[in-house]
Amino acid sequence: MSATLLCLVIAIGDGDSLSVRCGDRRPKRVRVAAIDAPELRQAFGQRARQNLARLCFRQQARLYALGHDTYGRMLAHVRCGGQNVATAQVRAGLAWVYAPQAGKHPRLEALQAQARQARTGLWSQPRPTAPWDYRRRHKRH
Repeated sequence: MSATLLCLVIAIGDGDSLSVRCGDRRPKRVRVAAIDAPELRQAFGQRARQNLARLCFRQQARLYALGHDTYGRMLAHVRCGGQNVATAQVRAGLAWVYAPQAGKHPRLEALQAQARQARTGLWSQPRPTAPWDYRRRHKRH
């Protein structure tokens, strides 16, 4: 069972990461589990960040901690204003279901298929580039 935390969202990094303050502890960086939003310099990257800010910035977030990612960020399911953030981002066409975890999230997969069929958000592009492919192509040397 994962730990549940109530925190204040104090910053938005991009469409799938934010910073929170839980009680009087120092800020934590959080990665939203199960999704991967476009990078900020990618098409729809800024829009994904703006939508996450609209959902969560300066609001209380309920975090269901799952562990940490390779960058030391807390990996968590995040709810703001009663909304599941991953669900909201995928439904809006502003994030992909994170491929390695897709099988664990059939509901998100279905929402992604609906957004793609409706050409919502990033799916309005002829050939959207997945963020993991974008990062691989634009690695800083």
